Amino acid sequence: MPSTTAQQLADRYAALWMEADPKARREAIEQLWAEDAAHVLHPPVEIREVAARVGFDDSVLEARGYDELEIRVTRAYEEFVAPGEFTFRARQDAVRLRGVVKFTWEMVPTAGGEPVGSGLEFVVTDAHGRITADYQFPGL
Repeated sequence: MPSTTAQQLADRYAALWMEADPKARREAIEQLWAEDAAHVLHPPVEIREVAARVGFDDSVLEARGYDELEIRVTRAYEEFVAPGEFTFRARQDAVRLRGVVKFTWEMVPTAGGEPVGSGLEFVVTDAHGRITADYQFPGL
């Protein structure tokens, strides 16, 4: 089992979504996730409702592998962090059960104040402590 604590992993995870430098962001992705890892997002209710109207019963969004993960993280950075409005942080609640780490995160205004968004994360890690599967539940 890796020496990284559950909270250290959660903090590194949250910091990744804040990384402004594209090269450093890619390096952090490769350090945090395994090469063929998947990030699976449980879409917000609005997206699930639209998907249901066009015939999708259980809509999920998935990014797999470094290139797709990089696109996912970069787009989130560009949408929420780059404009200077929000920051992401892990709450101090991370726990590990063997190779699974559970934690919550929140999106807070850069100027301070109460969180405007949050989510629950379940990540499965390999023997080297890198994420192989990442299940994200925003809005919880």
